[in-house]
Amino acid sequence: MPKAGITTTIPVEVIFAAGWTPVDLNNLFITGEDPRALVEEAELAGYPRNLCAWIKGIYSTVLNHRDIQTVIAVTQGDCSNTHALMETLQLAGVEIVPFAFPYGRDADLLRLQIEKMMSFFGVSWNQVNESRERLGRVRDKVRELDRLTWQENLASGWENHLYQVSCSDFSGNPEKFSAETELLLEEARSRPPRKGELRLGYIGVPPIVGDLYNYLEERGARVVFNEVQRQFAMPFETGGLVEQYRQYTYPYSIFFRLEDIRREADRRKLDGVIHYAQSFCFRQIEDLIVREKLDLPLLTLEGDKPNRLDARTKMRLDAFLDMLR
Repeated sequence: MPKAGITTTIPVEVIFAAGWTPVDLNNLFITGEDPRALVEEAELAGYPRNLCAWIKGIYSTVLNHRDIQTVIAVTQGDCSNTHALMETLQLAGVEIVPFAFPYGRDADLLRLQIEKMMSFFGVSWNQVNESRERLGRVRDKVRELDRLTWQENLASGWENHLYQVSCSDFSGNPEKFSAETELLLEEARSRPPRKGELRLGYIGVPPIVGDLYNYLEERGARVVFNEVQRQFAMPFETGGLVEQYRQYTYPYSIFFRLEDIRREADRRKLDGVIHYAQSFCFRQIEDLIVREKLDLPLLTLEGDKPNRLDARTKMRLDAFLDMLR
């Protein structure tokens, strides 16, 4: 099946309906053999050093996977640098399909964007709705894993992160991913509940550092709410595809996201929140809004290139956890 790279979560129901395989380029980049080398490769090609490492990693990842000749790039609702990413990939001969989430969550504009993508892939609403039902059954299992994390205390923060973030493309194979999720659910249900841990929320884009969750759990804290990753699993029950992607909070206003964050923080009884901000990302500015509007202890972390936690960040995490205790 032909592959379509995606720069963030989009209506993948359309891609699966067409018989194509979606590939989340962020996941492909960060799970690669040497993601730091991919960032450096983009810098050697001319990408500036003071630019988001995710963008640079995606660029090199596409060029290193010649089986991905089509990329669906989100031009509104994600990274502000995606426009230049599109143009440099186009220069390299990659076919670019733009997709935009309307800032005001306008249903008609969103439907238009979805239907333009449907036209490109040559699929009908009936096919897309069948695909939505197929993926919905997989998402149900991931939502159950989320419940086991925060309500039953049976799953780790890393497991919660990994399986929800993978719902952007279902690892290219929904049935295989569903079976893997079911195995994890069975294993998790057999574990004794975790007790006495600090309950943390993680908000912001997924981290570019790989050992954050394990480090927290080694120190008696666990992430029981992964904000953006949870959104990738489409946690709301809706009547149709357009409304599903209107309720999906990530591409819209920070104030809309904060409604969901506050609701889940209360429901999950969070002790504190970690706000992750990627270096050179416009979303760093939103931290000042989060600090003013979120009434919970909050630690802001910044990450740049793929790496493990450095000593300074570990010290800040330790101090934050001590304060919460």
